[in-house]
Amino acid sequence: MSRNCYGFLVLSLVLGATACDPRSTSPPSYDPAPPPRFVGRQTCEGCHETATANWRGSHHDRAMELAAEATVLGDFGGATFTHFGVTSTFTKKDGKFFARTDGPDGKLYDYEIAYTFGIDPLQQYLIRFPDGRLQALNVCWDTRPKEQGGQRWFHLYPKEAVPFDDVLHWTGIYQNWNFMCSECHSTDVKKRYDAVKNAYDTTWFEIDVSCEACHGPGSNHDAWAHARRAKARTANYADLGLAVRLRESEPAVWVMDPATGIAKRDRKRVSRNEIETCGRCHVRRGVVTENYVHGRPLMDSHRVSLLEAGLYYADGQILDEDYEYGSFLQTKMFAAGVTCTDCHEPHSLKPLPGNGACVKCHLPSKFDVPAHHHHKPDGKGADCKACHMPTTNYMVVHARHDHGFRVPRPDLNAKIGTPDACSKCHADKPRSYLIEAYTKWWGTKRISQPHWATTIAAGRADPVAAASALAALIDDPEQPAIVRATAVDLSEASPQQALPSLIGALADPDPLVRDAAVRALSQSDPAIRAKVLPPLTLDPVRTVRIDAGRALAGAPAAQLPPPQARQAADALAEWRASQNVDADRPEARLNLCALDAELGDLATAEVECHAALKLAPGIPGPYVNLADVQRAEGREDAARATLRKGLDVAPDNPVLWHALGLALVRQHRPGEALDALKKATTLDPGNRRFAEVYRIAQAELAPRD
Repeated sequence: MSRNCYGFLVLSLVLGATACDPRSTSPPSYDPAPPPRFVGRQTCEGCHETATANWRGSHHDRAMELAAEATVLGDFGGATFTHFGVTSTFTKKDGKFFARTDGPDGKLYDYEIAYTFGIDPLQQYLIRFPDGRLQALNVCWDTRPKEQGGQRWFHLYPKEAVPFDDVLHWTGIYQNWNFMCSECHSTDVKKRYDAVKNAYDTTWFEIDVSCEACHGPGSNHDAWAHARRAKARTANYADLGLAVRLRESEPAVWVMDPATGIAKRDRKRVSRNEIETCGRCHVRRGVVTENYVHGRPLMDSHRVSLLEAGLYYADGQILDEDYEYGSFLQTKMFAAGVTCTDCHEPHSLKPLPGNGACVKCHLPSKFDVPAHHHHKPDGKGADCKACHMPTTNYMVVHARHDHGFRVPRPDLNAKIGTPDACSKCHADKPRSYLIEAYTKWWGTKRISQPHWATTIAAGRADPVAAASALAALIDDPEQPAIVRATAVDLSEASPQQALPSLIGALADPDPLVRDAAVRALSQSDPAIRAKVLPPLTLDPVRTVRIDAGRALAGAPAAQLPPPQARQAADALAEWRASQNVDADRPEARLNLCALDAELGDLATAEVECHAALKLAPGIPGPYVNLADVQRAEGREDAARATLRKGLDVAPDNPVLWHALGLALVRQHRPGEALDALKKATTLDPGNRRFAEVYRIAQAELAPRD
């Protein structure tokens, strides 16, 4: 077996042929395989009957379907639902399903349901627009049984009015299937957005998440199988012609350690293919290329979110809709070699019922007993998931298990305010009671153990004051890579103080850490960037490589030798291409605007800002960027007018008020400037930069007696 690795992250895996002579020292030879093509589930199911049977009816199978009697679960028999004065009516006629609801101008229209989206515990409905958009209604059907509160229509934002001009309205950019949902609900999706026409021609090979969504295009494997059946050698392909090997060639065996009661793998995990394949859709991330290649590292095609404030709690628990991958990377189980299919049947996706999945590796006589969990054997507290995988509701009714598998720490709740399983189940008990019970059961050892969460919390509160603690966390190889990458990210506020650690992180074996280090150093002195970042423009993982190119865009070209300058230019071109993948998103257009402005191409930067405004006139970011470009062009009056227009759209946005205050300072209008800067600090009291600028402005601009 030969491996081409970068650190421990496997980039490719080529398996030896079982038919070769085991006594031979010559490497096996294989026929050259043509580029693989998608062939469809029908090609697979003839040989893989059990896998197909398990898959049928699964969440993957029913991720997206044509609207029909057999697929629509909601009440379309004239049912109505009213949300903040808007009444939607759901009807059926001639075998078609319709929703009469408010359209993009606020008026009621009849819309035909094109597709169903999901099955449990809710079902959404997609509506097609003439420009190729599919939009997801945010009035959904609760598919749970009636006794569980289901069998009803509900709104995804039950406590908020979402009028037609709100960015969260179902016709708006944030409910767009082509960008938001399509890649993970169908197989081999091509978004095909036309920026000139502002239209989509999105395609898929199969409507749902089928075999080749995970296993990759199967034409070569099919050819191998037919040749094997015919006893021919015309398809003597390496690795059975598979696009990617999800399981290792030598499956591990979990061996129970009677001393600890915890099983261990009999060999190290040598591939993350399975985890990275699942992670493609089970992670909070962005796309950097549509040319997804099965078996490549996830970071080669996607940008994985770190444990950022607003997404995760400081201890890594899920806060926003973060899915499973980011949580799992934090765990001792991941470090020990556990993979997704150690707990989940890979085709039905179901884990074993009850504690079945857990006791495969955790001795039940030690862990599935009251002496361990201290709850009634048949009660909720005896369920491993209740304590180690607490749920959070998303989309109103969807309770999702946190895959951090963490030990509950009520003491961290007291120190930094993070939730814990004890408090979630016993909300009626004071914190002191829970900590007392916890220490009675476990002593003080657990709550006295240091936890990286305190460093992340300190870094969020004041990254400059926490610089040394963050650096120590970055340098600790025993901590999870996603945690260390988050510490790197927080160190961006004080790169000089953490410089040795940031430079060391550039050589980390995990691309999450390397990429975070590149971005943290992107605002450092140009001479430092020119010295330490050029090698990263050749990184084998795309996200790291392109971010290095972007970070070097502001470094003087004269500081880079010609070969490095060419490499940096190539990486920057890849970065531009990554933004153009999402040319239908204002965020991408603003990223391009910032780059062009930095390179001095203000005319192109302004074009990108206007494109962002056209895509999403209701969000504040494009107004701030456009005003910055206009200021750079010496058009202060235009910049001020742009900010005022932005405040008409978002009157409580602190960034707009702060930018307006600075614009008024430059125009020597001190009274109005102080009012605007004060408004920014009032709206965002935790922003240290806003507070400091306002303090200085008060000292310099306030009238003196």
